[in-house]
Amino acid sequence: MSFRARLALVAAAAVALAVLTASFVIYFVVRDQLRATVDDSLQTTAAQLRTSPVHDFEHFGIPAGKFGDATVYPQGVDANGRVYLPVSPSVKVRLPVNNNVIAVARGERGSYFSDVNVRDTHLRVLTFPFGPGGAVQVARSLTEVDHSLGRIKNLLILIAGGGIAIAAALGLAVSRAALAPVRRLTTATENVTETGDLSERIDVGGRDELSRLAASFNTMLGALEESSRAQRQLVADASHELRTPLTSLRTNIEVLASERALPAGERERLLTDVVEQLTEMTTLISELIDLARGEQQTAEPEEVRLDLVASEAVERARRNRPAVTFSTDLQESTVQGVPSTIERAVANLLDNAAKWSPPGGDVEVAVRDGEVSVRDHGPGIDEEDLPYVFDRFYRSRSARGRPGSGLGLAIVRQVAVAHGGEVVAEPADGGGTRMTLRLNGSS
Repeated sequence: MSFRARLALVAAAAVALAVLTASFVIYFVVRDQLRATVDDSLQTTAAQLRTSPVHDFEHFGIPAGKFGDATVYPQGVDANGRVYLPVSPSVKVRLPVNNNVIAVARGERGSYFSDVNVRDTHLRVLTFPFGPGGAVQVARSLTEVDHSLGRIKNLLILIAGGGIAIAAALGLAVSRAALAPVRRLTTATENVTETGDLSERIDVGGRDELSRLAASFNTMLGALEESSRAQRQLVADASHELRTPLTSLRTNIEVLASERALPAGERERLLTDVVEQLTEMTTLISELIDLARGEQQTAEPEEVRLDLVASEAVERARRNRPAVTFSTDLQESTVQGVPSTIERAVANLLDNAAKWSPPGGDVEVAVRDGEVSVRDHGPGIDEEDLPYVFDRFYRSRSARGRPGSGLGLAIVRQVAVAHGGEVVAEPADGGGTRMTLRLNGSS
């Protein structure tokens, strides 16, 4: 069964329950009201009989007649169960006598109402004490009441049936309208599944839960589309960057493998080139892996002493870049993050600054308030290159002759975004470049 059918069925069942409950309540209220009218009539008859001058059944001669607007049938019963009918020849009704009636006649029980059937006629009977050692039963037909209740019952059945049918129809219509966004969402999902086109979007109108669901689906598709685009771009850029060293490496290996004689020192130069190209490819592949891992980072954040991370990164940079001087101003600062990725981002900033520093140049490193600032004294970054220095594989014209993959600063930005922060590059006073990594959640 479809969700739409189940929704309509639930709506119809809810309405059916409400209608049936209301019908039962109405039926019993009306029944009680109609029977109360009969009971009042019998009570009036009983009051008239009690005020009658005749108080013994030897002279019980009150005929059946009109008391109010209803015909009432009286009958006397003594303590021995003997029945006394009115002397009127028109009275043909003899009411049944049981132990309860005799108990009233003997004074062992008070007045009470009961229902009996006499000659296939439904009667309402009031039994009450009458004089010493006697009781009187007065009865009135319930035929008119039963007919009225039958008509009311049939009418309520028709109303209930019609209400349920209308509720089912309205439930289908309402469920169709309510589930329209879900149908559009299903269609869009099927289209994306069949075509792989992540540009599919759903028209969103309103502010209800289904509209919010559609908006969230559009947001998800947008994120998937951007992720797919970035993935394709990464693969294309990586292929392009790998093609050059692979081609050069293949050429050098083919030359080394050939049987032709090489000039003195040429073989050593080619072997050195092969080693450098392998080192460049290893670095590129390692940074690509870091980028991929960063996008799928699942490690739980923890408290990280940013000043200690920076201090360790500076020590490694000093060992790897002995020609560059590193000066530090590290103030205690704690952030929430993943230590390994923060450490890699700081190391990349230091490596980039050292690469652009002249021999004997100074790289200034400062940490405070959840920020790492790295300033070099190199040639600086051209104004036209500043917006792109953190893009993947971007290399300015001045950097194309230097070693590097163009991924180091992209990793820094990825780490900053993953930690709710940012990284900015700006010209430094007196020349060079200052790069600042800001991480949220500092304390």
